[in-house]
Amino acid sequence: MSQLFKTAACFTDIHYGLKQNSRLHLQDCERYIDWFIAEAKARNAETCIFLGDWNHHRASISVATMNASIKDFKKLNDAFETVYFITGNHDLYYKDKRELNSIEYARDMSNFVMVDEHFLQDDVAIIPWLVGDEYKQVAKMQCKYMFGHFELPYFKMNAMVEMPDHGGGINDKMLSGPEYVFSGHFHKRQFKNNIHYIGNAFPHNYADVDDNERGAMFLTWDEEPLYVNWTECPKYKVFTLKQLLDDHASLLDEYTYARVKLDISISYEEANFIREKMAEQYKVRELQLIPIKEEEEYEGGDISFESVDQIVIQQLETIESNTVEKEQLINIYNSIEIE
Repeated sequence: MSQLFKTAACFTDIHYGLKQNSRLHLQDCERYIDWFIAEAKARNAETCIFLGDWNHHRASISVATMNASIKDFKKLNDAFETVYFITGNHDLYYKDKRELNSIEYARDMSNFVMVDEHFLQDDVAIIPWLVGDEYKQVAKMQCKYMFGHFELPYFKMNAMVEMPDHGGGINDKMLSGPEYVFSGHFHKRQFKNNIHYIGNAFPHNYADVDDNERGAMFLTWDEEPLYVNWTECPKYKVFTLKQLLDDHASLLDEYTYARVKLDISISYEEANFIREKMAEQYKVRELQLIPIKEEEEYEGGDISFESVDQIVIQQLETIESNTVEKEQLINIYNSIEIE
């Protein structure tokens, strides 16, 4: 039987334009792409599979972000024989259809295959962000490997927040057929049976505190997937002032964002002096001082929540008015793009 690839290099959810089109984030994206390509070449990967959410903002792209994207598209195009490029939910203008996306210009890359419809070839399925009841078709697909941008219940969006089951959509039991299902969308790397959320390219905020298992996944046909961490990724950390004073060399580097809990009786001037000296010595990106009394301690256990969309729609459904139809309000809300 023919196979779609020999070795595929995979990454996901890089989110160009994050942090209000931050120049530093765009530089991190470029550093990541350079690292990813070097790792792929070291493993003789001829194929790249991107699992969705290249862009962050659904409604618009800044000129700086677009230029950075084009530059890195060209790097990927030159590095691989084929780049399969999935459209994720953040790449789509509308929430419930794929007819308009922010990565259309990637089609101009000669080696790119844009996956904005279901793709099934040579025992591999590649699936974009699902809309409507498309999950029913996906559940029937027979293949060895499946790649997608799935929102599966009971998987973690980050270390503490688990996706609830709202019913009526896709779940992991529907995807039990393939040998492996690899997905983007949730940024935390995690595995359950044949389902692998490969983890996004690199940490983006304090929801990723001390969770640096991010980078890339390499899959050689008929072999186990290999996960490689990007060691020079941005790192988000929370620790005490005592820990900082005892072991600052291992806690800080030029890629660090840190929140320091003031667990030692110390004046503001003294604490700020330490912060400035540490920031200067290690060139850290951020070093915040947080008084313990303002720190909300997390007692453990999983947090489950409803999505913002569901909360808003539930509130709209409670409206009783003789002048406004709530269905019209819900349709208006669904057409709005919120960054």
